[in-house]
Amino acid sequence: MAKKSNAFQDQVVRGSGNVFADLGLPEAKELHTKLRLAYAINEIVGHRRLTQAGAAELLGVPQPKISSLKNYKLEGFSIERLMTFLTSLDRDVEISIRKRTSSRTPAKITVVAA
Repeated sequence: MAKKSNAFQDQVVRGSGNVFADLGLPEAKELHTKLRLAYAINEIVGHRRLTQAGAAELLGVPQPKISSLKNYKLEGFSIERLMTFLTSLDRDVEISIRKRTSSRTPAKITVVAA
């Protein structure tokens, strides 16, 4: 009896580190950056044990925006706005511009939460 082969089991592909790019979505770099910023915001809000209403008041937005942010529905948020939220949460945001380390790889945007 011949063993059936499953194509998904036979092939393992290492991700790029950006799930949006791996899925072929447009604006993958922007989506990834927004996700990293939103994650940092959600971590701070959770650590401070803020309610959605409390976070909304602190960040100067309606509570439904906090709900969207908490659920990573980021369509209505710009990168700039998310960075402003972080400064409102008493975090410094640093943007570093430097020459690429390798001409073989494309330039990238990286968000590192400390």
